[in-house]
Amino acid sequence: MQEKSKPPELAIYPMHTDHLDDLAQLESLTFSRPWSYDALAGELQNPLAVFYVAENVETERAWGYIGMHHILDEGAITNIVVHPGYRRRGVATALLYEVIGYAKKHNISRLTLEVRVSNHAAIALYESVGFEQEGIRPGFYDSPKEDAAIYSLYF
Repeated sequence: MQEKSKPPELAIYPMHTDHLDDLAQLESLTFSRPWSYDALAGELQNPLAVFYVAENVETERAWGYIGMHHILDEGAITNIVVHPGYRRRGVATALLYEVIGYAKKHNISRLTLEVRVSNHAAIALYESVGFEQEGIRPGFYDSPKEDAAIYSLYF
């Protein structure tokens, strides 16, 4: 798992309240059942939540974010979102490596995530950083109904 450098115009920060409007908008652009502003705000109060935002250093606008819940020695990635206009620029990869770095620092033994089985671009990204498929959750997603592939990365 060779870490690539993040784009030079990108900085990654822990999520804070100033990010919430951008993140709620990203969710609406990306998902049929997006997380709301209030749901994202609730994560700021969740002691298990670890969320990072990829921000353009000049505009200070969010290009993407990743969310994870750190439970004991595992991390469950709940969200990874990149603005459609900024995909294929290394944003998602940089966010994944941020969480992987967190996992290593905090003695997490496994990261997990679910992904639509039809989301070939995301699956290729996850596999490129070392995630491996461990199973399928039939009918996990709605709008449209679809199976989820379960991926894990062990340390």
